[in-house]
Amino acid sequence: MNDTSLIDTLDWAKGGGLLPVIVQHWTGGEVLMLGFMSQEALALTHATGKVTFFSRSRQRLWTKGESSGNTLLLKSLHVDCDADALLVRAEPIGPTCHRGTPGCFADAPDLPLRFLVELDALVAQRRHLRPEGSYTTRLFDAGIRRIAQKVGEEGVETALAAVVQDDPDLLGESADLLFHLVLLLRARGLGLADVARLLETRHSQ
Repeated sequence: MNDTSLIDTLDWAKGGGLLPVIVQHWTGGEVLMLGFMSQEALALTHATGKVTFFSRSRQRLWTKGESSGNTLLLKSLHVDCDADALLVRAEPIGPTCHRGTPGCFADAPDLPLRFLVELDALVAQRRHLRPEGSYTTRLFDAGIRRIAQKVGEEGVETALAAVVQDDPDLLGESADLLFHLVLLLRARGLGLADVARLLETRHSQ
């Protein structure tokens, strides 16, 4: 459905020309924020791929991250059963909340495996920004062969820990392996979500 046909199906009158928008992390599932969209904001979101809202306090369109750089990249958009609210699934680039937290509902209990999603997003951001002094920056600058070498080293150490060491050592080595695997995937423009989708496909066959 293109943006024009979608706009025409929504009940804009109920909210005075605005629809509430729940923003959810596209892989982790946690709710990141609540905003409002006008017809223009929805059209701009579709056109640019960056989630855009209508700011009720400033009475203007507002693209998330326009000043901070912490954008929300649109992954999918869904309409509720009454056609008067939207669910946006997005990839956050940086923290979503203006207070620097991943989402605006900081007191909500963490979802299982949530940190893996945050780690994947952080590595993707650092691949783009290359902050000075960062270990990830040094590895990205060293190139994919060096990152692949680290994955190999950590894989061997994890296997050895499983055979001859205790559980804390195995967990530590597993954490190192997973971290470097995320780096390797991101160096190739991939992420944990791509691996999860492949596993899901294999499971369904």
